[in-house]
Amino acid sequence: MERPELPLPQLYAFVVLAEELHFGRAATRLGIAQPPLSQQIRRLEDKVGHALFSREPGHVALTPAGRELLPAARRALSDLSDGLATARAVGSGRAGCLRIGFAASLALTLLPGLLRTFRQRFPDVRLTIHEMTTAPQIAALHDRTIDIGLLREPPTDEPELGFETVLSEPFVAVLPSTHPLAAGRTVEVAQLADSPFVLLPREVGPGLHDRITGLCTAAGFTPRVVQHAVEWQTVCALVETGLGVSLAPASIRRIRLTGVAFRRIKPGTARTRVAVAWRRNDPNPLVRRLLTTVGQEGWDGGPRPAKGRGEAAVSRWRRGGGRPRPAPGGPGRC
Repeated sequence: MERPELPLPQLYAFVVLAEELHFGRAATRLGIAQPPLSQQIRRLEDKVGHALFSREPGHVALTPAGRELLPAARRALSDLSDGLATARAVGSGRAGCLRIGFAASLALTLLPGLLRTFRQRFPDVRLTIHEMTTAPQIAALHDRTIDIGLLREPPTDEPELGFETVLSEPFVAVLPSTHPLAAGRTVEVAQLADSPFVLLPREVGPGLHDRITGLCTAAGFTPRVVQHAVEWQTVCALVETGLGVSLAPASIRRIRLTGVAFRRIKPGTARTRVAVAWRRNDPNPLVRRLLTTVGQEGWDGGPRPAKGRGEAAVSRWRRGGGRPRPAPGGPGRC
């Protein structure tokens, strides 16, 4: 980038004089004496190579060169002022861009309320959201194509990333409505041993996949997986066809399909964790703003009671309607 040819103080003095067309009034407005103002204008004219003002006793007017320079000078000063204001707002975390990855099932629980609250608090921040399963979110955080991840069952071997549990929910059995076990209110996991399963592939969410298969192992069997599906809505749709059964986070019950039954499981102590994830060394102040919002807000939007970190820091985010649409173009655009 080339060094600016015209010093900003001289440019500003030129604009003020062009507006006042009187050296005395312009000097007063600038807070300087008249001789220094005259010197600045002459230096600017020397730089331009032409007179910018015609000076006659009791009359000052712009020359053709001055009239040509004035709009550009105003734009330059205005752009600089706007740039400084924006830089200060971004630096203080009041504006800028925040890229958020989220697991699809979280559109049924905490995501709408979280985004609504954050946008109310920071209306000048641009948010782009990207629907991603857990493993791609971890990769995107490392690649710096997202700033925040909202995911299930965070990994334990990521020292460069921070994780905070924000939601804990039980598992439910997902059954075709015609399945014999759908007639009851609860299902023992062991009762699913002979049923085929529809599950998420392990590579897109290793932690959640292992939690579900672990429930089956603890019940004495290995699930017979006949179909994988990346999205929970697809899992439910395949269950509705009678292809198999599944175990899923309880929030999946908000997916309304007439041919699918959701039933509480026994034992009912198993829960799945939802966490917010971020890069520990991220200098973006908006990351801290969002983490603070997560820490303060509760299920109903009220203040969150003081709790410890980790699994004890379980919040109950209020549900919100509508499923956010991913930003076009994939992660990285903001």
